[in-house]
Amino acid sequence: MKLILTGILAGLLAATAAHADEMVFTSWGGTTQEAQTKSWAAPFEASSGIKVLQDGPTDYGKLKAMVEGGSVAWDVVDVEMDFAIKAAKDGLLEPIDFNVVPKADLDPRFTTEHAVGSFYYSFVLAWNKGAVSGEPAGWADMFDLTKFPGKRTFYKWSAPGVIEIALLADGVPADKLYPLDLDRAFKKLDTIKSEIVWWDSGAQSQQLIASGEAAFGQLWNGRVFALEQDGADVGASWNQNMTAADVLVIPKGSKNKASAMKFLATATSPKSQAMFAEASGYAPINTAAKAEMPADVVKSLPDAYVDGQINLDMNYWAENRDKIAERWYAWQAK
Repeated sequence: MKLILTGILAGLLAATAAHADEMVFTSWGGTTQEAQTKSWAAPFEASSGIKVLQDGPTDYGKLKAMVEGGSVAWDVVDVEMDFAIKAAKDGLLEPIDFNVVPKADLDPRFTTEHAVGSFYYSFVLAWNKGAVSGEPAGWADMFDLTKFPGKRTFYKWSAPGVIEIALLADGVPADKLYPLDLDRAFKKLDTIKSEIVWWDSGAQSQQLIASGEAAFGQLWNGRVFALEQDGADVGASWNQNMTAADVLVIPKGSKNKASAMKFLATATSPKSQAMFAEASGYAPINTAAKAEMPADVVKSLPDAYVDGQINLDMNYWAENRDKIAERWYAWQAK
């Protein structure tokens, strides 16, 4: 009997050890997560011996349910920064251990007590050249159905971007966007509502533009970069490109928190950030990363297009996202 119990205990300890040698990274899927896997997860596995399991796409409702239910299956999650700010206030995230994650070279704009930057991006206007006659100059052209007929595609979720685009197209100066005039924005969006096709993932946004199902689109610049790398006949306007960042967080109650912290240290290191930027077209959040990147790549990143660039207000969205969401989804459903 003692031998049997000893064998069972040994099996349980082995299973626990195996679990301790694994962690789960969750992101948005598609080319972005592929680049993260190659640039961050693979080097981390090689140096640490810890297996990185992949999951996705990121789902805020699922993350919240995991934490509140005490059954957290994710260890590191790529999220939008406004969500991270709100989630930290709501007690959904573990604090970052900056004794493990070097902080000195991390861009302070995208570093908080509960999050470290993942990558820095811009929303740009993209189009399928075969589906568009002429060359759109900016967001106002997305609302000109006479000059530029065809379907338009926007990000489906209540998040920074679409409301600002509508206001800019309606003539609101960039420095007067906040607080957002929702009445004016929805009135502008009403003018093209019948022509909108919504995308809910970066991969879907690429597909809609590449296929021509949508002539125009609000896309993350890295998704346009990926289309260009694949030889798709697409154009892009950086006029009034809108910047923000994704960040990496650890859900409260992560079963592999120590491994997750080590993963963050690798993911935000200069070398890993440089590798990801080269593979994705998104800018690194480690300020030392550019020194390890080719000059032509550095010139193609969002911070090479600062003229007319607009920084989306993440703190405003963190405070108002839920309120805006109620109206946003009610409007979509009409």
